[in-house]
Amino acid sequence: MSAQNEIRVERIGLATLYLADCMDVLPTLPKVDAVITDPPYGIGASKQSLGKGAKNFDRCGDWDASPPVVGCFLEAGAAVCLWGGNYFSDQLPPTNDWLIWHKVNDGRSFSECEMAWTNFGRQVRHLSHHWAGEEKLHPTMKPLAVMKWCIDQAGNPQTILDPFMGSGTTGVAAVQMGRQFIGIEREPSYFDIACRRIEDAQRVQDMFAHEVRDAYEVTEQQASLLEGL
Repeated sequence: MSAQNEIRVERIGLATLYLADCMDVLPTLPKVDAVITDPPYGIGASKQSLGKGAKNFDRCGDWDASPPVVGCFLEAGAAVCLWGGNYFSDQLPPTNDWLIWHKVNDGRSFSECEMAWTNFGRQVRHLSHHWAGEEKLHPTMKPLAVMKWCIDQAGNPQTILDPFMGSGTTGVAAVQMGRQFIGIEREPSYFDIACRRIEDAQRVQDMFAHEVRDAYEVTEQQASLLEGL
């Protein structure tokens, strides 16, 4: 493997994160319960204004210049959710199991809905969730609530893979829901953002788990008293 393709791995609680091209990492991974991802669509999003208002995130070059080959992701997980599936109709089998995110921003300068191809077997489902991207850390970042909804719709996946992790929202959702997460991102600046966000999410989860454990912890003296009741 050449120096430019060297893989950096970070393990943060429930998450294993790879700074690498997903095509280099996927062959080394076991099959997961769910692939939930928002790949580049090949529409030049890194060059677009993406709506009105200041967007101060790093655009990181031409990562959205061409669409990736997505067929391999269908074999990577039992359940698969691909945002922007409408851009990959030539690569994906027909489905009636679309997820539709309605942004509740009707009449604005950008799309009112986004579509995800899935094989969930649950027919079309939609979520209305208003979010104008004011806190975006990535040009095509999805809201945390939307990614949690995707995980819920996938059934009860315990291991989740996002091969186009970006700023790590799928990972934050997975960690907050107590699921194992594998994330892959090739852009160092986005990878570092994802690591920070997932580390923060894991810290909160650990703190919550500690508080719950303390609340239910029973001393030997308390246990003997309880036995006498």
